[in-house]
Amino acid sequence: MNVHFLLIPVFLPLVLGAVSYFIPFRAPGHRNAYVMAALLVSAAAVWVAALTVPETTLPILQFTDQLSFSLRLDGAGRLFSCLSATLWPLTALYAFDYMKHEQHHAMFYCFFTMSFGTTMGIAMAENILTMYLFYEMLTVTTIPLVMHGMTKVHNRAARKYMIYSFGGAAFAFAAVVFLILNGAGSFVPGGHLSDVDDRSLAQVLYLFAFLGFGVKAAVFPFHGWLPNASVAPTPVTALLHAVAVVKAGAFALIRMTYYAYGTAFLSGTWVQYAVMAIAAATILYGSVSALRQKHFKRRLAYSTVSNLSYIAFAVTLMTPAGLLAAFCHLVFHSVIKICAFFAAGAVMHYSDREYVPQLEGLGRKMPVTFGLFAISALGLTGIPPFCGFFSKWYISTAALETGNGLAIAGVAVLLVSAFLTACYMLAPVIKAFFPRAGADNDLTGVKEANWRMLVPMAVCAAACVLLGLFAHVPVNLFREVLSL
Repeated sequence: MNVHFLLIPVFLPLVLGAVSYFIPFRAPGHRNAYVMAALLVSAAAVWVAALTVPETTLPILQFTDQLSFSLRLDGAGRLFSCLSATLWPLTALYAFDYMKHEQHHAMFYCFFTMSFGTTMGIAMAENILTMYLFYEMLTVTTIPLVMHGMTKVHNRAARKYMIYSFGGAAFAFAAVVFLILNGAGSFVPGGHLSDVDDRSLAQVLYLFAFLGFGVKAAVFPFHGWLPNASVAPTPVTALLHAVAVVKAGAFALIRMTYYAYGTAFLSGTWVQYAVMAIAAATILYGSVSALRQKHFKRRLAYSTVSNLSYIAFAVTLMTPAGLLAAFCHLVFHSVIKICAFFAAGAVMHYSDREYVPQLEGLGRKMPVTFGLFAISALGLTGIPPFCGFFSKWYISTAALETGNGLAIAGVAVLLVSAFLTACYMLAPVIKAFFPRAGADNDLTGVKEANWRMLVPMAVCAAACVLLGLFAHVPVNLFREVLSL
């Protein structure tokens, strides 16, 4: 396949999403059909590109000898793009039921579709400048989704998300400029920053980049936007917390560490220990905060804060095993967490209950929803044979292999986090299926979720099980694609 094919998965959803805003659809079903067709065609183009397009650079705009806007699909980009392309249409199917009583459908589906294109741009960027431009564009296309309800709460959450995201990107921009000026702008496996005049400055700028790109990955103390963004419609929070924004942040950390700076330059320096400590602290902070939350979606949001730093912690190990573990958790956590958010959204939509104490006995009325949520809860906790166990296993073994004292301490943090995860994820399941004797909870009007919600949940829950039962298959694939 010609390398120019990469233009389709990146720019087709951008164009189709923008056009959809101006089409006067006569019925909601017509808009739904258009959106699903646009996403399915775009997702198919992603898979075709991942399977057939060679790893060749496609220059689109050449600014200077060192500055270009270019695309290239390497192993890391293939994994991230295919993950997003698989989960986006499922989220759209879920949204068709969830959003039917909401307002502003034209705006919602316009930016929902365009965000797919910007995410593909991040995945397929050939260099750090291209990734940075799409990274900023992702913020622009997702802000309207966060503020969809147009209330003061939604506007405040969107404003906070915007300030954090643009502020973080500005923080990272210094490192972007530094890498370009030192000839390390293009992404190369292993990185290629070596001879620089001021290594101390380079290390400080890496810390800036880690924290800046880490805003979208919800690294402490720049995580505050993520729980607030849970006021957005559940299809949005599912994408924000499982695929698009947060995983784009984690993916940017992988690119900066393994494909730009290079682990040979960073390993053993003070900045490695600094970012490792930040990741470990975020894991613990997110887990404790999730346990304290009574609001169902905010509990899952803080869980995302914790689990994203599992990926960040694996990145900071700066070994091939760490890279493999980071991608394992990036993929496995996505299917687990999107299933959990789908279930939480279905509960809120069909029972009008938002808080965990209100879930008493709901399992009688919504057994499928809570059964699927239970699978995601077990997977996120790390119970074998669900896939979450294996990604955490690979992170832990990669940390122990380093012999680094801080990394080994990080394993202890992972164990504590796993215990806390069991507490905050299994509590809703226990309340739903095993209510307290005499608990007063009127279940009148509560019913099981519609098939358009249940199917995406069931697919993700099945993936959580199958990716665990046959974990060697995706792990070997990741090794091969990443050339480890």
